[in-house]
Amino acid sequence: MDILPTSLSDLDLTPLKRFSHNVVANIRAMGYMLIGSKKAFYWVKPTVWQFLLFGCTALASNLLFSWLAADEATHFNPQGLISYLVWPMVMLVAGLILAKRHYNAMLIFVPSILWLAADTLMMLVQSLIQFVSDDGWLPEWTFDTISIVFVLAFVWQSLSLLWIFGNQLRWSWIERVLIMLGAFAVLSVWQKNVQSEPIFVSDTIEPVVTEAALYAQPQLLSTMLDQISPERPNIHDWYFLGVAGHGEQDVFRSEIALTKDLFDTQFGTVGRSAELINNTNTMAALPVASKTSIEKAIFHIAKKMNVQEDVLFLTLTSHGGDKLLEMSNPPLALDNVDAPWLRQTLDKSGIKWRVIVVSACYSGSFIEDLNSPTTLIITASAADKTSFGCSNEAEYTYFGQAFFAESLPKYRRFQSAFAAAKQRITAREKAMGFEPSEPQFVIGDTMKIALPDFEKTLTPTPMPSTTASSPSVAGTLP
Repeated sequence: MDILPTSLSDLDLTPLKRFSHNVVANIRAMGYMLIGSKKAFYWVKPTVWQFLLFGCTALASNLLFSWLAADEATHFNPQGLISYLVWPMVMLVAGLILAKRHYNAMLIFVPSILWLAADTLMMLVQSLIQFVSDDGWLPEWTFDTISIVFVLAFVWQSLSLLWIFGNQLRWSWIERVLIMLGAFAVLSVWQKNVQSEPIFVSDTIEPVVTEAALYAQPQLLSTMLDQISPERPNIHDWYFLGVAGHGEQDVFRSEIALTKDLFDTQFGTVGRSAELINNTNTMAALPVASKTSIEKAIFHIAKKMNVQEDVLFLTLTSHGGDKLLEMSNPPLALDNVDAPWLRQTLDKSGIKWRVIVVSACYSGSFIEDLNSPTTLIITASAADKTSFGCSNEAEYTYFGQAFFAESLPKYRRFQSAFAAAKQRITAREKAMGFEPSEPQFVIGDTMKIALPDFEKTLTPTPMPSTTASSPSVAGTLP
């Protein structure tokens, strides 16, 4: 009859210690495998329990990465799970063949344990990078690079496994070539299948424009523009026009909405402001941003203002390219805004004084076409640089946060606000290891002289006054 232990000290922990030592040894063996060293065979502990452990960790890490990489609306894909399990099973079959061929039962679990340990490491690193990327801490240019690096890393871990087996078992060069080619072919097919069938699949939600929203658009634009107040004589009035170009990310809509609110409440443009927004959630409430609506808005504002003494503040935010700003609002097919067209439109309107802010990658490419003696141009980046912060969860882009949210309300002068914002952006990009975006500030000679007078009229919108007869309860508060 077995006697049960009466205390923790009576427990035999030898199997647990042996198991943990085997785990450490297999991780070390995986490291030797990745550098092509035969020492992997000296350290590997190929037991069925080790196979099950690393199989579970590899599966868990792949589940984690697939979940992080998927969009918010996802569902579990059984076919993706089956697709992933194919390659570990191939490793196990390869171990059985090797064990039978070389009369060594220890070889059954060696390939699968080494590969699964390496796969766990790779997927955990990928999951960490995906998590950091989701928080907007990685520049866009790294996305394609990282994916290529990890594909190469995946190929490396598989081929390094074959390499050490070839050396340890003394395969002939013909065997090595044939096995390498066969493994590469199977690996390529498997990898493509895994990519097409992820474990977590994003639920495809096709954007829909309702009939009501479609036919409401002309009226929405007309109503917004009709509400713009005419200019006040002998006052340098400011008129605000905000354009959010990319409709699939909420950050652009948010940036324009918050900036419009800033100008209305702090800079006196209430009643003289308009916003054109691309976003599927606002199509029934706000006019979309397009070349047509931008042109109509600019021309209408020009009729309301004194084009010789008032100022147009035009801000555009979206994804960008060389002299190009993306206009996207699926399922609508919109033409992108290009710098020459924007300059031509502004010139046709007759608006003389212009302050233009372009927040997008490569936005500095707009400067050459938009520059004039009576224009101030601010861009989020140089012509050949990217800007950052296009996270769907953010309220502003990095530039918008630094310029509109933090600097402009404080300094209330464009040049001072830009200098402070640029300093903030540079520090943030340096801390994150990003390539500098190099925001640009270009002001025409005539505008440089006139701007101080224009900025004097950037005053807060007065609050409605309370009448003297209104009862006051201020004195009753503790």
